[in-house]
Amino acid sequence: MAKKKSVSSRQEKRQPASGLFTAPLTDRQRRELERLARLPNSKIDLSDAPEVSVRPSGAVVGRFYRPIKRPISLRVDADVLAWFRSRGKKYQTYINHVLRREMQSHARER
Repeated sequence: MAKKKSVSSRQEKRQPASGLFTAPLTDRQRRELERLARLPNSKIDLSDAPEVSVRPSGAVVGRFYRPIKRPISLRVDADVLAWFRSRGKKYQTYINHVLRREMQSHARER
């Protein structure tokens, strides 16, 4: 029996899910969506929409969601950077959490 060679497969470039799971709209679909967007809320039939259910207590929102990270250059005050670095090894991840929390709090206000 021949010895099997161990070969790694080529790593694929990550693509946003929006590019993988959505097909372009046809002209007919686009016109239909524009027509529906012009309807007042009182004219929209919600009879076939499912009832909003309570989320199970054990559910974790975002558990499998892994956003694509983009490197940037960011200028911050030295004392702010020193404070974040004092939080530990993953200070950049913590900066991202702080920014996401701020983003989500503003989204809720709207």
